[in-house]
Formats: sequence, structure tokens, C-alpha cells
Amino acid sequence: MTILNFTGVSHKVFYLLGIPGLQDQHMWISIPFFISYVTAVLGNSLLISIVLTRRSLHEPMYFFLCMLAGTDIVLSTTTVPRALAIFWFGAGEISLDCCITQLFWIHCTFISESGILLVMAFDRYIAIYYPLRYTTILTQTLIGKIGLSIFLRSCATVSPMIFLLKRLTFCQNNIIPHTVCEHIGLAKYACNDIRVNIWYGLFVLIVTVVLDLVLIFVSYLLILRAVFHMPSEDARHKALNTCGSHVCVIILFYGPGIFTSLTQRFGRHIPPHIHILLANVCLLAPPMLNPIIYGIKTKQIRDEMAHVLCAGKSDLGI
Repeated sequence: MTILNFTGVSHKVFYLLGIPGLQDQHMWISIPFFISYVTAVLGNSLLISIVLTRRSLHEPMYFFLCMLAGTDIVLSTTTVPRALAIFWFGAGEISLDCCITQLFWIHCTFISESGILLVMAFDRYIAIYYPLRYTTILTQTLIGKIGLSIFLRSCATVSPMIFLLKRLTFCQNNIIPHTVCEHIGLAKYACNDIRVNIWYGLFVLIVTVVLDLVLIFVSYLLILRAVFHMPSEDARHKALNTCGSHVCVIILFYGPGIFTSLTQRFGRHIPPHIHILLANVCLLAPPMLNPIIYGIKTKQIRDEMAHVLCAGKSDLGI
């Protein structure tokens, strides 16, 4: 492929470089990527299967967990196969339309996951404040409407990015030092003024992910206030235990993103490949570890997983 790097031509093809400066290590880097992808797809698929097939798990908490698992599968599938193609075959060439499609789904699933984590905090709030009315408040109809609203919010906020990118003329260097396409990462190669893209990207971040995080924090303040007003220590421990998995997933989702943002802003002397590796951690870690966290810390899911695995062994005659 001829890499265009002169001005005056609007690029229709870009080239994803992978991990800049570590191209000779791509084969080794691909190993954790591949393991994380297989773990994410199998773990989340198993989680969805268990929740949908076990009537004992047909509760709001587990339906929201299914939404989270489905989002994780989409996020992993949108990012990792393309990265593996770069690492294994040097297949970094990507058309402008494919690049925009990929970044749309990355941003859309990322915002959806943030919304699902917010709803799961609301779910824990209802379960602790109104335990007797829990299933009557969060009916399956309402859960379906909540899931649809999360998806529509993501699409509605990310879709304008497509039009903001389509209006640009990409006539600068078309080599993208990354494993995936992202909004500003692509827009900065345009010859046009991209201030609208920058401000809109910041607006989307504030009204979705940042707002979700603030509301999650408020929800847990209310949850803690309710828990510490419970009469018995056993009841307090049980209530906090139901929130443990969710808190771990929240830290796993928001923690790397906040750390990456800080390093990009203040870590000017950090090598570019470190920034790219940290960005990939934000995409790889949550989908891989979420089903493991819920499988370990949630007794009902742990018991059902053990039952499925034991049944599988008996079928194989092990």
C-alpha cells in the first residue's frame, strides 16, 4: 500500500500502525490481546447463557448484568480482531468509512457501558431502600425500556461525530499510531478547523460518562446512608456484599480511563507506546474481567457456573 503523507489530497485510506515503537514486538503483544478477547467472549457469553436459562436468576440485577455482558462482547469484537490483524498480518490499512464505523461503535458501547453501570447503581439503591417492592418497581417491561433508552442515548450522542468527521478533508499524514480509530485521533489529521469536533467530544464526555460517574457516586452515598441505618450488623454486611461486585466493576471501568486521561494531559514525557498500551487496557480489561468478578463475588452466579461446568464434565465422562 502506498502511504500518502502530503497535503492537497483527501485521504480515503488510513493506516493503523499498532503500538508505535514496538512493531517488532507485535507478535508477543498479540498474546495478551488474544487471551483477553477469548476470555471476554467466552466468559460473557457463558454469563448471558446462565442468566437467561436459569429462572432463579430472572431478577433485575441479573438482567442488567446481561446488558453489561452483551456490551462487553460488542466492545471487544469491535476492537481486538482489528488489533490482532495488525499484529499478526500487518493489516493496518483501513478505509475512512470503516474507521468512522469502528470509532462509532467504540464510543457507543463505551457510553452504553457507563449508562448500564449507572442503572446498576440505581438497581442496588432500589434493592436496599425498597427490598419488598424491588421486583414490582423494576419490572421486565421497565428494564427493557431502560435498556433501550441507554442504547438510544449512546447512538444519539455519538451519531453527530459521524457528520462532524464526514465534513472534514483529510489531507495530512494518514498514518494513525494506534490499534483502533477514535474521534479526535482521526480528526486531528484533517486540514479543516476541528474546534467543533474537540468541543463536541468534550460535551459528550461530560453529559454521559462524567455525569454517570457523578450520579453513581451520589447513589452510593444514599446507599451507604441507608446501610448504616440498618439495625443489625448482619443486615449491613449482607447489603454491602450485594454491592461489592458492582463497585469492583466501576473501579475497573472508570479507573484506567481516568488514569489514562491524566497521563495524556500531564505525562508529556511518557513514550507514545505507553499511552497506546494504557488506552488498550481501558478497552481490554473490563470485558475480560467483568464476568470473572461477578462469577467470583456473586454466589448465585458462582453456583450456577459450577453446576454448568460439572454438568459439562459429566457429559464428557470426566
